[in-house]
Amino acid sequence: MALTELRRAMPEHQRHPHAHGHAHADAHAGQEAPTQPAKAGVKWTCPMHPEIIRDAPGSCPICGMAMEPLSPSAATDDVSPELADMSRRFWVGVALTVPVALLVMQPHLLGHMPVAPRLSVWAEMLLATPVVLWGGYPFFERGWRSVVNRRLNMFSLIALGTGVAYLYSLVAAFFPSVFPASFRSADGEVALYFEAAAVIVTLVLLGQVLELRARSQTSSAIRALLDLAPKEARLVRVDGVEEDIPLDRVQPGDVLRVRPGEKVPVDGIVTEGHSAVDEAMITGEPVPSEKEPGSKVTGATVNTTGTFQMKAERVGSETLLAQIVDMVSAAQRSRAPIQSLVDTISAWFVPGVVAVAIAAFIAWSVWGPPPAMGHGLVNAVAVLIIACPCALGLATPMSIMVGTGRGAMAGVLVKNAEALQLMEGIDTLVVDKTGTLTEGKPRLVGVYPIGGIAEPELLRMTASLERGSEHPLAAAIVSGAEARGVRPPATSDFTSISGKGVTGMVDGHHVAVGNAALLAGIGIDPGGLSKTADELRADGQGAMLVAVDGRPAGVIAVADPIKESAAAAIRSLQEQGVRIVMMTGDSRRTAEAVGRRLGIEEIKAEVLPEQKAGAVKELQSSGRRVAMAGDGINDAPALAQATVGIAMGTGADVAMESASVTLLKGDLKGIVRVRRLSRVPCATSARTCSSPSSSTRSRCRWPPACSIPPRESC
Repeated sequence: MALTELRRAMPEHQRHPHAHGHAHADAHAGQEAPTQPAKAGVKWTCPMHPEIIRDAPGSCPICGMAMEPLSPSAATDDVSPELADMSRRFWVGVALTVPVALLVMQPHLLGHMPVAPRLSVWAEMLLATPVVLWGGYPFFERGWRSVVNRRLNMFSLIALGTGVAYLYSLVAAFFPSVFPASFRSADGEVALYFEAAAVIVTLVLLGQVLELRARSQTSSAIRALLDLAPKEARLVRVDGVEEDIPLDRVQPGDVLRVRPGEKVPVDGIVTEGHSAVDEAMITGEPVPSEKEPGSKVTGATVNTTGTFQMKAERVGSETLLAQIVDMVSAAQRSRAPIQSLVDTISAWFVPGVVAVAIAAFIAWSVWGPPPAMGHGLVNAVAVLIIACPCALGLATPMSIMVGTGRGAMAGVLVKNAEALQLMEGIDTLVVDKTGTLTEGKPRLVGVYPIGGIAEPELLRMTASLERGSEHPLAAAIVSGAEARGVRPPATSDFTSISGKGVTGMVDGHHVAVGNAALLAGIGIDPGGLSKTADELRADGQGAMLVAVDGRPAGVIAVADPIKESAAAAIRSLQEQGVRIVMMTGDSRRTAEAVGRRLGIEEIKAEVLPEQKAGAVKELQSSGRRVAMAGDGINDAPALAQATVGIAMGTGADVAMESASVTLLKGDLKGIVRVRRLSRVPCATSARTCSSPSSSTRSRCRWPPACSIPPRESC
């Protein structure tokens, strides 16, 4: 479906959830020219202040950040126009600022002035002017709006500091005689701040580029979700004629055909045919689900084997995929708890700096030595330049980049420094099952023969028959047999009975593999096989009954194995007082079996994606600080909603984009490592320590409260 059409089809209250509750925000926002053409029906909001809602793009009147589309489908461009503009301004700024800095530093670098002082002044002015006036124009524009809207922010101070420094330098360059002799250097020149203004503008531009690039990567998670939907559906008309139509033309009640390997176009119900549909993106279950008439199917899931017809029930914005997109987008726009503190500090910091600068000007003008006004002006400018928060525009993006590189060395990718800080206070970990606690791929785990048939022979016959099957577990049995050195022979008279199993001839023996209904259908009493199968299923394993020549022969068990690191990681977190909650879309029986092995008592099974995000929100509303660990598309809304989202690097890209922390190898011990890192700021040199004794800490600068083993990487 075209992305704009997907969102356009949504009801008003879903497309613009804040529009009614915060319409008053526009009254305070002022008017500004949009930075790109506005799209009809699209609302724009500030990523840091979601109460600000606009009909056109622009800058937030509170913090000055660029507005972004409220509806995820509007963010379809791979490259943000603002990112391209800021990048262009930054590189031009770098090209002109470097020579300015070299001109100013020439006495310190060379010990003399190869360029005449007066010539250097004009060169600095000519190079710095386009950097400040053109490169810094967005900051002056945002700073002016912040004053008009009475919402002072970082850009207020940047614009004021760089503007005053530049204007002061212009006066000093053209009219140096107005300044007293006490402000002149030994050669009679007045000190200039051209390089300071240019460097500050360039550094803040760098910070904006890094920030916009990070936000663009976050938007790619939304685009990836929207791309999961197929572009077309095969419509079955009343007269039986079939044709491919665009997805946005599908209406509730339409009959659609889904062929093997195709994605289910919309949510609906099977009306004809049998198949198995891979629903891992919704349920997390690695084994495709059998579908027959009356079964519900979900849009964007994959049909693996047979063909079937379905009746469309929910289309457009009503589909589960569209709801997941909305939840991920809303969670990503939600405010972090620390943002309220940042807003409070910003509200007082900017007026405070301006007040100090004014006080300095008045004090020097009244009590300073003559010429008092000259002294007052210079000191007021000094306060503004020193307090200009160039670090605010650069420090956070740079810390993200450095933290990402350091964490990657230890197999942990930390997207932002705030996530590392918040991990210290996490008291609840909600963890997905499939792909997070388990490997996420079914494997052959057991062969249980009865009636005197040998285990290798039972496996050989079963694998031979399953080699011709399209059943989701067939590949696991065949690969498991090959791993054990069993070579399946040829099969004849192969028959697949949908929803029951397969039969055929192997080396002159009639073999049947499937469920109890299959054996009952061909007149075979499963006997003790049913009890064995029930015990295996209670342990979270899939069981298939095997009969040879009309008699029960054994049971083949297939399961999704638990990761080797899972038990140790869960135990370590529980010892630290972290509450562990398993939340999965898989069946309760399977989830409880995994929970028993790992010592997890609190289990929420058969949970849909929207319920996962709701469960996380419910825990947060009760005062819990929640981290969510998952790997699938169905986990993305919960990962974005959680205080800290932790994604498996072996999982879906959407999950990694929605999370703040990614475990590159999917090793759960990485969660323990991240939590330890957040609790103690390790000194780099401490990694060489041999023991955490008091003398060692002194020699290696090991923090007294550090709980990390000495040789563990920080």
